[in-house]
Amino acid sequence: MRLNSVIIGLCAAAAASASASAQTFVQNREYTWQGDSILQGPYTAKALGPDHIVSTYSARPGYFMPIDKEWKLKNDISSYPSLKTPNLLHEAIYNMGLDEMVNAVEPDTTLRTGKEWAGVWTRDVSYSILLSMAYMQPEAARISLMKKVDPLGRVIQDTGSGGAWPVSTDREIWCVAAWEVYKVTGDRKWLEFIYPVMKRSLETDRAAFYEPGGGLVKGETSFIDWREQSHPRWMQTADIYATETLSTSVVHAEAWKALAEAARLMGKKDVAEDAMRESDMIKKAINDKLWMADKGYYAMYLYGRDNLILNPRAETLGESLAIIWDIASPERAVSITENNPTTPFGPGVFYPQIPDIPSYHNNSLWPWVGAWWTIANAKARNAQGVVEGFGALFRPAALFCTNKENYRLDNGDIATELNSSNMLWCLSGNIALTHKVLFGIDYQADGLAFRPFVPEVLAAERTLENFPYRGATLNITVKGSGDKIKSFRVNGKEQAPFIEAKKAKGVLNVEIEMADNRLPDYRVNHQDNLMTPLTPITWLEGKVLAWNPIEYIDHYVVVRDGERIAEVTTTTFDTPAPGEYQVIGVASDGTESFASEPRSTRMEVWAEMPGESTAVVSKEVSYSVQGSVKGFRGNGFVETDHTTGTITVPVDVKHAGDYFLTLRYANGNGPVNTESKCAIRTVSIDGKRLGIAVMPHRGRGNWSDWGMTNSLPVNLSEGVHEVAISFEATDENMDMKTNHALIDAVKLVKAEK
Repeated sequence: MRLNSVIIGLCAAAAASASASAQTFVQNREYTWQGDSILQGPYTAKALGPDHIVSTYSARPGYFMPIDKEWKLKNDISSYPSLKTPNLLHEAIYNMGLDEMVNAVEPDTTLRTGKEWAGVWTRDVSYSILLSMAYMQPEAARISLMKKVDPLGRVIQDTGSGGAWPVSTDREIWCVAAWEVYKVTGDRKWLEFIYPVMKRSLETDRAAFYEPGGGLVKGETSFIDWREQSHPRWMQTADIYATETLSTSVVHAEAWKALAEAARLMGKKDVAEDAMRESDMIKKAINDKLWMADKGYYAMYLYGRDNLILNPRAETLGESLAIIWDIASPERAVSITENNPTTPFGPGVFYPQIPDIPSYHNNSLWPWVGAWWTIANAKARNAQGVVEGFGALFRPAALFCTNKENYRLDNGDIATELNSSNMLWCLSGNIALTHKVLFGIDYQADGLAFRPFVPEVLAAERTLENFPYRGATLNITVKGSGDKIKSFRVNGKEQAPFIEAKKAKGVLNVEIEMADNRLPDYRVNHQDNLMTPLTPITWLEGKVLAWNPIEYIDHYVVVRDGERIAEVTTTTFDTPAPGEYQVIGVASDGTESFASEPRSTRMEVWAEMPGESTAVVSKEVSYSVQGSVKGFRGNGFVETDHTTGTITVPVDVKHAGDYFLTLRYANGNGPVNTESKCAIRTVSIDGKRLGIAVMPHRGRGNWSDWGMTNSLPVNLSEGVHEVAISFEATDENMDMKTNHALIDAVKLVKAEK
């Protein structure tokens, strides 16, 4: 349902006559940003001065986290760029970001993730650096990034689903952040440090999980690292590894581009050309495989088992970065900003939401994601989207008197599974809105560009004093509105809106007068928050596919091998031919559930561990947690760790054709949701490399819990083939000490349609 109550701004004549304290910037059915106040139901937040905000907000009764009712400046922020603007609330929220930024710098000059989150996290600090910490805290940014490089000279993937890398694969955001620090500082020594780390990490990932010849990047959606928060319950962490995801693919495309630029400066022409080819291939795959013309934005990811299908949700971070990093064409960029669903409280992490899952990534606004969305709207020239983006971040910052981690989309509250005040990437996003949108500051390798974007309702004279750039201190004033610059003066002299790095010296007074040009009349897709139907649970009764009835469902879609083949209102379906089947529930408004767990009616070939295998077949695990193991197939299993030689398994193929190959494994070295002991092995057949088999954690000590790895496609002739399972250098995980699992069988599934 579209919301018809949103009012953005006032006309120019009314704005000119209204006082700053009375001007309405955003008003919808949930809240109003009026002058220096945020009004939400019975609650009010108000800026009493540039260093003081008070709020009357009360959280849900009994919620475990206290609510800050007041913010007062605590730290000395005089050495940082100071903002002067007619809107007192804007100035106070900006200063609150600076105040909390000072809190975030630890004694060892690293950036703390949040009040409740100690330490440096790769994705958190990298996204924060890209938003504003590269130039606000360049030394802390540099030291923090250095701490996220392992002894092998690779970027560290933080702990995550199933044991981190390569289930989680967004570590390459480090490369983009490291390149941003270079653009800010121009430090040659820093470039020489980051170049080999970028190259080694990207080449390792390419060998580990890229499709030959180019394609989307495998792995979990960037930053959404609680598997049940963004995936159907049936998906194992090995299934999540096999997903092909928008945001993670976008990150890798930009990381290769950053490597290309760094390589050019290092005089490595061949590396630069190779890196740009890889970036372009990923970019093409994103546009070819994930763009949904009927919706006007990209799909969140492809998922399944042997045959992947689209998850048609919008995912705000991926959509935003695709715009900002020029993966989306200008036409598609506009389409995304006009069609990505936006609730009264702002854009969700994704949309629509998952039922029966608590709020955290699900049913949630994360302000730093909202900051990227606002920056993307500015690039696409969507003025209404920009103003609402500011409102979606200013509302919670003012009402909660801090930069919280996340907020519920259904009521705007902080009652989510986990939360934190003084959140690094959220305060970084709030600072970035002012600098990157209203002042248009854009770092380049050879200078500082200016591209202000000022919607008419936000027209004002603003000044940013004491802004450092290389050897200069900038005092920047922006007057007027629009996105075209009428006049750009440095120390009184007219010039192009660009300051060359080599000429940045002394005090530079920058005066920018906007042309007050009319911006395009683009819309925002206002939608109520929405839950999808529950996911059907399917099973096979012979050749009949059956599933549980879902309440409030209009009909079901039956999927075979990734293709929709039928719509039914029953809860059974006679399968017409061998295949991998799934069911999607569809509500009366067309909203679709996740697809059910795939059920295969295809021929299977199993090969268990032979007695004459090159590794020892056992019935007891001797590593980490000793004891007998249950549930294995055949005579036992093979243990594999760093010291195990190649495991060979003969497979007798009776019918030539295309197959999917998987390994049956157990990994009890860690919990399902964290740590970094995911086991990885290279799989070859008849001496030809197929790819890697990923064996994530299945629960600490759960050595009798058996699961299947990701599937690898292979064409086989009739006869006996030799499957080889080996540990290669590119298979090293993030733990580096424990890379261990049990394997009891190889499975082949016939793939022909």
